Amino acid sequence: MPMANNSINQIIVCGAGTMGSGIAQLAATAGFKVIQFDLSKEMLEKSGKSIELSLQKFLAKGKLNEEEFNKIVTNITYTTQLDTCKGDLVIEAIVEKKEAKIGLFNQLFALNGPDLIVATNTSSISIDAIASSISFPAQLVGLHFFNPAPLMKLVEIIKGKATNTMIVQQMVDLALLMQKTPVICKDAPGFIVNRVARPYYLEAMYMVQKGIITIEQADAVLEAAGFKMGPFKLMDLIGLDINYSVSSIVWEDLGKPERLKPSEIQKAQIDQGALGIKTKKGFYEYN
Repeated sequence: MPMANNSINQIIVCGAGTMGSGIAQLAATAGFKVIQFDLSKEMLEKSGKSIELSLQKFLAKGKLNEEEFNKIVTNITYTTQLDTCKGDLVIEAIVEKKEAKIGLFNQLFALNGPDLIVATNTSSISIDAIASSISFPAQLVGLHFFNPAPLMKLVEIIKGKATNTMIVQQMVDLALLMQKTPVICKDAPGFIVNRVARPYYLEAMYMVQKGIITIEQADAVLEAAGFKMGPFKLMDLIGLDINYSVSSIVWEDLGKPERLKPSEIQKAQIDQGALGIKTKKGFYEYN
């Protein structure tokens, strides 16, 4: 099992949703002490159970032993009290709203001081836009994991105009310690993956909307072509609301080009509360 480095010892993970849980598990597995913060006690309890279930699968496959399993579990503490969140690095995985992220970072700077490194797991919000309203913009970096975080290898590290170059290197080292593949990106709409992936989702939905192909056919054809998941299955996994939000941000930041306009059929699903696997119904239904 990898060991934490000396410059970062304690990591605060903000948010106990799917991404927050996965990131907390990764950090704890890499040997760090982790505080997971969320306003919801219920979400924290769900996160703890999810992490233990995930680790039990690694244990069953022989990728962890009992001692390592117990060490990882005890590396994580859970809290609903922000004033107990003291550490060296914050990884934020809260709601995809710029103002919420700014407010959280400024509160954490007040608690921890100017040397705190603040990393956002945003899928598409501009790093520079967040940096312009936080107390110490040089301390902000993008650290974008992909779902499910414990399994997906890629991590995008986004350097804003003000980001301290040494912090970028620290995040590269951290990603490697977590056994991930880091790629450094410029702060551009959608960064790399979410920018390139927009047509994968949008063209598939456009073709379904026009009656050219069915949802099932689109997924089957693209999976047969070598993609691990078809676009509709992948949107259900990510969450239709999250995917739509990313599409909207990229579309607006690029000047609202027609080719990247968010899908009407996706918006209709969201309006009905069909957000994907997490609501047991999206483009598909789940038991």
